[in-house]
Amino acid sequence: MGKIEKKHTKIKFSLPKQNNFLSPMMHILLVILLFSFLSWPSLALPSPASFLPKDNFLIDCGAENPPTLPDGRQFKSDPQANSFLKATDDYKVSVNDVDVPLPIYLNARIFIQEAKYSFHLVQSGFHWVRLHFYPIKNSVFDLQKATFSVNTDTFVLLHSFNVNNTDKAILKEYLINVTDPQFTLSFIPLKNSAAFINAIEVVSAPDNLMFDSGAGLFPVAEVTGLTQYAFQPVYRLNNGGPLITSSNDTLGRTWESDEPYLTNKNLAKFVSVATNVIKFPQDTPTISPLTAPQTIYASATEMGDAGVNLPNFNVSWKFDVDTSFSYLVRLHFCDIVSKGLNQLYFNVYVNGKIAIPNLDLSAITGALATPYYKDIVVNATLMTQGLSVQVGPANADGGNANALMNGIEVLKISNTVNSLDGEFGVDGRRVGGSNRGAVAAVGFAMMFGAFVGLGAMVIKWHKRPQDWQKRNSFSSWLLPLHAGDTSFMSSKNSMGKSNIFSSSMGLGRIFSFHEIQEATKNFDAKNIIGVGGFGNVYLGVIDEGTQVAVKRGNPQSEQGINEFQTEIQMLSKLRHRHLVSMIGYCDENEEMILVYEYMPNGHLRDHLYGKNMPALSWKQRLEICIGSARGLHYLHTGTAQGIIHRDVKTTNILLDENFTAKVSDFGLSKDAPMGQGHVSTAVKGSFGYLDPEYFRRQQLTEKSDVYSFGVVLLEALCARPAINPQLPREQVNLADWAMQWKRKGLIDKIIDPLLVGSINPESMKKFAEAAEKCLADHGVDRPSMGDVLWNLEYALQLQEAFTQGKAEDENSAAVAVPTSPAPAVPTTTPPTIPEDTPTTPSPTIPQQEANTNNNGASEARAIDDHSGTAMFAQFSNLNGR
Repeated sequence: MGKIEKKHTKIKFSLPKQNNFLSPMMHILLVILLFSFLSWPSLALPSPASFLPKDNFLIDCGAENPPTLPDGRQFKSDPQANSFLKATDDYKVSVNDVDVPLPIYLNARIFIQEAKYSFHLVQSGFHWVRLHFYPIKNSVFDLQKATFSVNTDTFVLLHSFNVNNTDKAILKEYLINVTDPQFTLSFIPLKNSAAFINAIEVVSAPDNLMFDSGAGLFPVAEVTGLTQYAFQPVYRLNNGGPLITSSNDTLGRTWESDEPYLTNKNLAKFVSVATNVIKFPQDTPTISPLTAPQTIYASATEMGDAGVNLPNFNVSWKFDVDTSFSYLVRLHFCDIVSKGLNQLYFNVYVNGKIAIPNLDLSAITGALATPYYKDIVVNATLMTQGLSVQVGPANADGGNANALMNGIEVLKISNTVNSLDGEFGVDGRRVGGSNRGAVAAVGFAMMFGAFVGLGAMVIKWHKRPQDWQKRNSFSSWLLPLHAGDTSFMSSKNSMGKSNIFSSSMGLGRIFSFHEIQEATKNFDAKNIIGVGGFGNVYLGVIDEGTQVAVKRGNPQSEQGINEFQTEIQMLSKLRHRHLVSMIGYCDENEEMILVYEYMPNGHLRDHLYGKNMPALSWKQRLEICIGSARGLHYLHTGTAQGIIHRDVKTTNILLDENFTAKVSDFGLSKDAPMGQGHVSTAVKGSFGYLDPEYFRRQQLTEKSDVYSFGVVLLEALCARPAINPQLPREQVNLADWAMQWKRKGLIDKIIDPLLVGSINPESMKKFAEAAEKCLADHGVDRPSMGDVLWNLEYALQLQEAFTQGKAEDENSAAVAVPTSPAPAVPTTTPPTIPEDTPTTPSPTIPQQEANTNNNGASEARAIDDHSGTAMFAQFSNLNGR
């Protein structure tokens, strides 16, 4: 075996002997210059992040002498590690004249019977487990034919493993969360076969390397409990850069070039910067140089020069994986190509489904050349075509048409029986199976269920529709839900079509297009109950009488496609009493149709102005505002990351048959950034509701929703549009106009005339104060939706106390009044709206009287269609829905 030696060159400085006086001074100057050279930022080499593992077991199995690897790690020899091994065999083999990457492959242990290596661990948590194999030719057993399994006490690492007649060294790497102080590796040969091992590594991993949660690819939701699984890294790529060996990675990892995995190399371009340019965030403990070396973030693969004005293609990587397992895909990003902040917007896709929309790295990190990574969990049901990762430009205003990727890690996740290889667990359980005692019971239950199901189908058959033969799908009337696996939506680009979503991942019922046509009477215009930027909304009837709202997207609208995609992402992870629920969808013939629960009382605006509908009482308006606030509060806080609605307005607050408010239309919604105060993004929303700070700075926060909700509160109080261009200039904008009256202490002069006499002044005051706080110029001065909700509930309590007291006073007065009828006295004050009769039409105030009492406020009520949406259509880059 040849020796691996490191040669060091000594540099000797010589000085003229005759200059004895200058000699000491020259020595000092040279030392200073040498120190400056080494400490100069642009010349100093990056120092690898330091990490000292508390558990560090490195064993060269079968070796008589302890070898030292090129990266400086020293392995124990077989005699030194003898205390870790429990085996009945003592077969050691070695070879000297073979081409192997490391000296640890020159020796091996062979086991004819089961053998165990046991390690007493000092620290619990994730540990690297690396198994090195090389089939050394020997006289004990032909190792190229050896078949064996390797297990821990909990996980199956290898099942019926063999080297498949290869003469190459093989490394199997695992990341296991060990919670017991004793960790055991069992080598179990198949009958009449053998097991072997060349080297073993069991090394502690940093605490901030793996976390318990990740982002689910589809349906979009946080996946928790990841620390209960074991992982096997199968790919680790340095995008745009060269091979990185364990010598340049503190954790002993190897990163290979991404070039072999590019599906089209002509669409990609490699870029790199000096490693000292990369700056890890100081206040983010979840990412450090231990997450990935600086070298990973200093290089990237970006979109190549396509030679067109508007490049619209994706850079793609394809991986060959075992499709029966789920995977954790860790994507590394670092903006090393932009010249300024908020210039790079791009989408990230995994298996054709959007994983990260409109990614703006500088908005997340707050700086350029700052590392960031995202963990994406890909369920095994989405792995039928293997694994692919893509990046491409997003349709974000103001950004460059570019996209990049710095690193990709693909880790296999153990399955339901704690196996990383095959379908059997350590205890013999099989994926989808159970023990024999349960098989009979399950079989009997299945047989009984089959008979019951068959009986139900027979009954359903006798009750089948007369025109069932005309329908596309037998199951459309026989079964309540579909469970197919057709494409859900296609994203068009210059490279063709790519699936964005799977159709059967928790998104409800799948409707055929024929069913939708029947439900809406072939999209009869008489059934249109709403119109938006996405398309028309129709009233439909399904399942012999169930009313639904059918939103049909406009296939010609690129904006509609993006909003459709966003709404699906949001609705798949949102469930709340005050958010509109989706029943299902239809995607046949490239249609984009969503089916929602029907809200019989339409949207809030129609009940405030513009339509001849019964007026809402003050209590009803308060309850509707409270319900809407609860829905928005859930959006902001109900998920791990939080969601910003971005289009809060009265037409997006729907009312059910009981006037329960539900927030709708999530097409413009955005995920709130993790650990950041804002999302830098193109301005979108509805004119009159837009947060002025968001409009000026293009920085979206939850407080932008709070501002919009403040405008909604004023609409509920004053019953006029957010923008009314027919009014005098100072009255056009409701928020500005109402706040002027509020500061004068005269807000009661501009409220809805139909509320006069029935609204408690203290309740109105508290309500107006809440609206004023929402409309603060700066987001930091606005309350959270939780605080707004508290103030509205307090205003409701004041109103209910006022109503109860007023009723008691009227009852007392009725007892004291004589029985003879009193003469009728004419009055000029508006009649009181009963608090408990929401569906009863209230008397209408004559137009002249309204004008007299409200100084022109009723003129605003006469405006039929001057909402923020109508006004906003004049602005091509600011479209609400």
